[in-house]
Amino acid sequence: MGSRPQGAGLRDWPVPRREYDPAAPDTAIYPLLNSVVVPRPIAWVSTRSGAGVDNLAPHSFFTVSSVSPPVVQFTSVGTKDSLRNAQASGEFVVALCTEELADRVNLTGTDFPPERSEFDAAGLTREPSRTVQAARVAESPVNIECRVIGTKDFGGSVVVFGQVVWVAVEESVLAGGRPEVRLLRPVSRLGADEWATVGEVTDRKRVPFARRS
Repeated sequence: MGSRPQGAGLRDWPVPRREYDPAAPDTAIYPLLNSVVVPRPIAWVSTRSGAGVDNLAPHSFFTVSSVSPPVVQFTSVGTKDSLRNAQASGEFVVALCTEELADRVNLTGTDFPPERSEFDAAGLTREPSRTVQAARVAESPVNIECRVIGTKDFGGSVVVFGQVVWVAVEESVLAGGRPEVRLLRPVSRLGADEWATVGEVTDRKRVPFARRS
C-alpha cells in the first residue's frame, strides 16, 4: 500500500487509479492524451497549395516553441493538406479561433478534397498577408504569419515549426498595448468533441522566493 506521499493534503489516500501502458496494444493513447492535456489552443492554419487553393484547417496540438527567435509549432496527426502545403510552400498563417467563429472553425476541420477551399465552404474572407502568400482570415482578430524553419516526423504525426515573421492584431482587442484575453475570447479544444471558452479569468502574480514566509 505504501506510505502517505510527503506533503499530501486532506484528500484520502491511496486513491484508486487506472494505469496505462502506451506500448500495450489495447491502450488507446490518442483519446487518452486528448482528454487530459487540456485545454489546448487551436492553430487555425492557413496555407496555399501549389495549385493556388487556399486551405484552412484547425490543429489543436499547438503552442509557442521559442521567443527569441519567435517560433510557433503545430502538429499534423497524419498527412493533411496543411502539412503538405506548408512543407511545399515553406510558409503558413495561424489565425486566432474565437467564440464567435467556433462553428466555422469546426466546419473547416471537415475532410474537404484538396481542390476545395475551406475559406469558401465556411464563408470566410481572405485577407492578404504582409510577408507570405498564404491568406489571413479577415474575420479573425489575430493572424500570425510564419515561415517554416523545420519539421519533426514522429511517424504518425509531424510537428511543423514556423518562425513568426509578422503579427497582425485588431485594435479592438488591445488593452494596455497588448492583446487582452477577455477581448479576444478564444476557444480551446478538450477531449472527444468537447470545446471550451476561457470562462472566469483570474490574476496571480509570481511570488519571489525572498518574499516567501
